[in-house]
Amino acid sequence: MTSPASVGGDERLRLFLGLRVPEQALDTIEDWQREHLRDMRLVPREHLHLTLAFLGHRPARELPGILDALHEAAAGVQGGLRLTPARYRETRSVAMLVYEDEGGRAGLLAADVQERLERLGAYRREGRPWLPHLTVGRFRARPGLRPELPNMGTYVLIPSDASAYLSRLRPGGAQYEILETVALGGL
Repeated sequence: MTSPASVGGDERLRLFLGLRVPEQALDTIEDWQREHLRDMRLVPREHLHLTLAFLGHRPARELPGILDALHEAAAGVQGGLRLTPARYRETRSVAMLVYEDEGGRAGLLAADVQERLERLGAYRREGRPWLPHLTVGRFRARPGLRPELPNMGTYVLIPSDASAYLSRLRPGGAQYEILETVALGGL
């Protein structure tokens, strides 16, 4: 576990909770992005994550409770998480890799942390089910790509921790800062 960055009580923070991508998987994703994605701004390596819950702007005084919710949900993970690339998808403004959640454990973690955040009044669930995905690019006009998936034989995401992120909007795109990281399974 790392300690949270310093923030003031009345300040509003743009927050989300997410699974960090293991280093070895980042190499594969970064190579795949360069080889297959064009006509878009690639999400940099240090910003790749799987969002568990996007909280938006929250008062900084809520941060301790949000971090507690992350710790408690992460401690309950049993058996580890295993995510395999299933398909490429484009929305109105982003390119993403959608993952198969083997055993459904990542989905259970997302549901657990979202429920804990709802009880705090810091989050409201979306009307659609949680979708395990990595946003890999952003664009103004859909490029309509149909790239091959990253090499399935060597590329499986097995995250070992989750983090609370601070997101600062900048002209060149959002900049993320990890406020705290916690091991999955209470390790």
